[in-house]
Amino acid sequence: MNDVARLAGVSIKTVSRVVNDEPGVHPSTAERVLAAIDQLGFRRNLSARNLRRGSSTGTIGLVLEDVGNPFYSGVTRAVEEIARLRGRQVISGSSDEDPGRERELALEFCSRRVDGLLIVPAGLQHSYLVPEMRAGTPVVFLDRPAGDVVADTVLVDNIGGTVEAVTHLAAHGHRRIAFLGDAPDIFTANERLRGYREGCVRAGIGYHEELVAMGPHDESSVLTTLQRLQTMREPATAIVAGNNRITVYILRALAGVAERPALVGFDDFELADLLSPPVTVIAHDASALGKAATDLLFARLDGDNSPPRRVVLPVRLVPRGSGEVHA
Repeated sequence: MNDVARLAGVSIKTVSRVVNDEPGVHPSTAERVLAAIDQLGFRRNLSARNLRRGSSTGTIGLVLEDVGNPFYSGVTRAVEEIARLRGRQVISGSSDEDPGRERELALEFCSRRVDGLLIVPAGLQHSYLVPEMRAGTPVVFLDRPAGDVVADTVLVDNIGGTVEAVTHLAAHGHRRIAFLGDAPDIFTANERLRGYREGCVRAGIGYHEELVAMGPHDESSVLTTLQRLQTMREPATAIVAGNNRITVYILRALAGVAERPALVGFDDFELADLLSPPVTVIAHDASALGKAATDLLFARLDGDNSPPRRVVLPVRLVPRGSGEVHA
């Protein structure tokens, strides 16, 4: 602003009035100030301006597992759409399942005085957020709950989804149903494993530890697991995949294989309906998850002081072909 004032030959107060669209500036003077702004490339620091006025910084922070995952891209898009309607911008970052990185991102966003935080937690310790929450920064956890704080949480029905997947496969005659899940210390992976166990019991096929392979997984580990499952004395005839990435790894490993096990994947993914056979999935709406969490965050920003809420969104089985292969 000093540079603009010098170039335009006016006071800093005059520059301030022009950039804030305040009255009391002669049109010719305002034109000189605007010309100087254009020449110097001046931009207002809205965050600093709002902080001085004690108002919103116009931003919300979003901490994800991996923004490159199509599922979280859908979540991000929903968050951005609602934030834009409410006059906010979204700043986001990926924790890469690292609790330290999650903490670093969340506290960095807080240092920038975001109006609120949306977090897909990577760890189980979130007491570092207590000072921010006490200071009035609303925090909503999504996809997974917080570990050691009580806060608003939006989840999907992980247990019910895998129960339905196992029940569906058992109804097509499968008795040896395998489960490939993510790392068991991840909330969603553990809940889906619980659902798998419950589904096996409900279907009367029993739970067999040798049919379970928890991650983290990559293409190599999935290929090795599939080879083991299909060379057992009683091979697995069907598989439940614990998330969209594991489903893709399985499909790559099975490429060119004539006789494939039946497959149901948790999480839908792009082009799943165009593969041969099309992939049966347990689908849940990433946009709905992002929308529900963001709506809850803005309710808090609007003054809702009710006790923390836990919202569980439904899932649905989408039969397309890969999960309807009979044993």
